[in-house]
Amino acid sequence: MARSTADVETTRSAGAPPPSPSGKEVGLTADGTGSPLGLLFKILALGLFAAVAVFACIPLIRTERWVWLAVVVVVTVIAFWVYLSPRPIPLKYLLPGTLLLLVFQVLPVVFTVSTAFTNFSDGHRGSQEEAIAAIEGASLQRVPDSPVFSLSVATQGSDLAFLLLDPDTGDTFVGTEDGLDELQGADESDGTITAADGFTVLTTAEVAARSEEVATFTVPTDDGVIKSQGVSIAYVGAPQQTYDPACDCITDAVTGEVWTADGDVGSFVDADGNALAQGWQVNVGLENFSRVLTDPTIRASFLRIIVWNFAFAIITVVITFALGLLVALALNNSRLRGRTIYRSLIILPYAMPVVAMYLVWREMFNTDFGLINRMLGTEINWFGNTASSMIAILLVQLWLGYNYMFLVITGALQSIPADLTEAASVDGAKKFYSFRTITFPLLLVALAPLLIASFAFNFNNFSAIYLLSEGAPFSPDNPAAGATDILITYTYRLAFGGAGADYGFAAAISVFIFLIVGVISVVGFRQTRALEEVN
Repeated sequence: MARSTADVETTRSAGAPPPSPSGKEVGLTADGTGSPLGLLFKILALGLFAAVAVFACIPLIRTERWVWLAVVVVVTVIAFWVYLSPRPIPLKYLLPGTLLLLVFQVLPVVFTVSTAFTNFSDGHRGSQEEAIAAIEGASLQRVPDSPVFSLSVATQGSDLAFLLLDPDTGDTFVGTEDGLDELQGADESDGTITAADGFTVLTTAEVAARSEEVATFTVPTDDGVIKSQGVSIAYVGAPQQTYDPACDCITDAVTGEVWTADGDVGSFVDADGNALAQGWQVNVGLENFSRVLTDPTIRASFLRIIVWNFAFAIITVVITFALGLLVALALNNSRLRGRTIYRSLIILPYAMPVVAMYLVWREMFNTDFGLINRMLGTEINWFGNTASSMIAILLVQLWLGYNYMFLVITGALQSIPADLTEAASVDGAKKFYSFRTITFPLLLVALAPLLIASFAFNFNNFSAIYLLSEGAPFSPDNPAAGATDILITYTYRLAFGGAGADYGFAAAISVFIFLIVGVISVVGFRQTRALEEVN
């Protein structure tokens, strides 16, 4: 018999919990910690998060990066508040994805854009103080008539130390970052200190493992610093070029030449405008962006490379889509036997490593012993001529890309209702007309985002150009820009192919590429929405 409304109200007033929507008792709390397993998982996850946060804070404190330290602390506090509070349930699912988005998407973009406004490069990496130390260290020369010590590298705890033996006097010393002191109770063998109280002498393999640290380690003395030369000798050296804070300049002790600090370019510059190789990082504003327009070498090739970059990306998408569409239509015919075998063979190149395939194809286009020339009976220098090099690259892209288009088009074709084409045929429409007016527009609606993504990928397809032609052929009057270079390979050669890496300029070109691809993607997606409305 059905319960009356009064009975239900009496039961509720007695303190019984309302029934759950599913009709079952709720055994766990809303955040899943009602069970011991859920509570244990939460403790382990938060403990791991706290350990990572502490590990990240240590170098930030050491380098005095207080802003990033504050960011880590705030994120950690928010994470603990979200997962320890029973209320903000949606945030428990949104927070991990948001953090990953910030770390892997937003922060790299912010870092790239900020780097584009600096002179960050091999010669301008750190602060002015670090540049001064590097200049003085690079100009270090042995003090005349100073002793040459027999060196044993040792450690005291975790700190590095030099155990020194003067072969002329037999005196022993220990050198640390604080200075030079006499060493008592050292054991010697063959003119080298082999043991000392309170110190652990490193083996040759251990010294090699810390070679960078040993090479930069110096012991301050009244005459200069003691520096290692190899792993068994040390000498007293003094910098030939020294910094004078009074004039904020570097002076050469031998020639008397002076280089004054220029904060606009982050370098020490002499009277003729020549700068020392080692500088420091400063903000240069729009200089990296203006180089594209003002540098005659870059400007002469930039527009030509942009045209080929667009042509390469567009043609690659068009030919792979066209061939993939033809093959998909052919294998979509139910009367064709062995379709599974054909499809398996077609997608086989897609399963191969792309880098390996590019290298194989490059050898196949080799002029002297390549398979292509042997089959055709020709001696074409495929990558020595602009037209043939472009054709070779597009052929390889067609072979590697049409199978992907075939896969997605096959899936899209099978999702189109057969009733539409059957109704058109009943009305007397021919197959080509039915394909042009029904099938193809529906395919474009489904595949337009994929075509835009394929264009963006090929616009920055570094591997296709660099592994096949390396941008060749090159003009004798401009060896920095190849006929088949695209923006990303041209940027790589300008930024990293010279005497040193120019990260600031590379970041500026990356911003250009991002804006170009971004604008095209926005326009493309708007057209896609318009196409959906029409269909």
